[in-house]
Amino acid sequence: MVKLVSGDKVIYKFKPSMEAVETISPGDVIKVETNDCFYQQITSEEQVLAEIDYDRLNPATGPIYIEGAEPGDLLKLKIISIDVKSKGVVAVVPNEGALGDQVTKPVIRVIEIEDGQAVFHGIKMPIKPMIGVIGVAPADEDGEWPTDSPWKHGGNMDTTDIKAGSTLYFPVRQKGALLALGDCHAVMGDGEVCFTGLEIPAEVVLEVGLLKGKATKWPFVETDEHIMIIASGNNLEEAVYESASQAVKHIQDSLGIGWEDAYVFASLSVDLKISQVVDPKVTVRAAIPKYVISTQQLIESI
Repeated sequence: MVKLVSGDKVIYKFKPSMEAVETISPGDVIKVETNDCFYQQITSEEQVLAEIDYDRLNPATGPIYIEGAEPGDLLKLKIISIDVKSKGVVAVVPNEGALGDQVTKPVIRVIEIEDGQAVFHGIKMPIKPMIGVIGVAPADEDGEWPTDSPWKHGGNMDTTDIKAGSTLYFPVRQKGALLALGDCHAVMGDGEVCFTGLEIPAEVVLEVGLLKGKATKWPFVETDEHIMIIASGNNLEEAVYESASQAVKHIQDSLGIGWEDAYVFASLSVDLKISQVVDPKVTVRAAIPKYVISTQQLIESI
């Protein structure tokens, strides 16, 4: 039986201590209803952004307690499906986004989904549903994190590879892990340059696993061809340094080679990809090809 976590059970901060709304066990499959980043407050292009309740932005459904999860473990989430609604919204906001200083007025666009394509100005873009916010309770020393921010616990990573078919891994920092997620996008380009993707409510189906005693520093996502270390920082330089540093370390440990040779492997094969540049911290992922190391090698080396 698939457990359903309804979208009216939300948090706005990832905290070290949170009260769970559901309890599941490793091996369970769950369906999570997620809200868009505006909590469905925007329904038309004529609305005024100043009139929405900003205390309800970026809700994350949860937290969900995973039986047996303890600090030092690795939470494994296989994303089975992300089913989005029939329309979403995009917002352009002054002083927000990569070009916020050029924005002269706020703009809302409501975009319909037709036959698996987002239609804007007559151009059809195939949708690629993804999860924008997903994370676990942070470590005590990391404190509280608003759901609009990414960090070592995950959070608002806005990474396009967090999609159906991918498997996401989180270092567990608190008992039960306390998973929460939301802010799905029907489609978004890397960087999320105008401040939002196509923000949309969704139903996400996840298969939950747990690897005991295998925690990493940062979350990572596994796709068919890559293992991607997802790291955030105050600027691109910090995020690049963290993601690249961890990628080199995982190559070194997985292959049992010297750091310099692992660094060479990284320069020859690892792609640095910008996830987002518009949140309070920016996010970069370092994509290690599976022909260099496998996920099993990485996990065994931890």
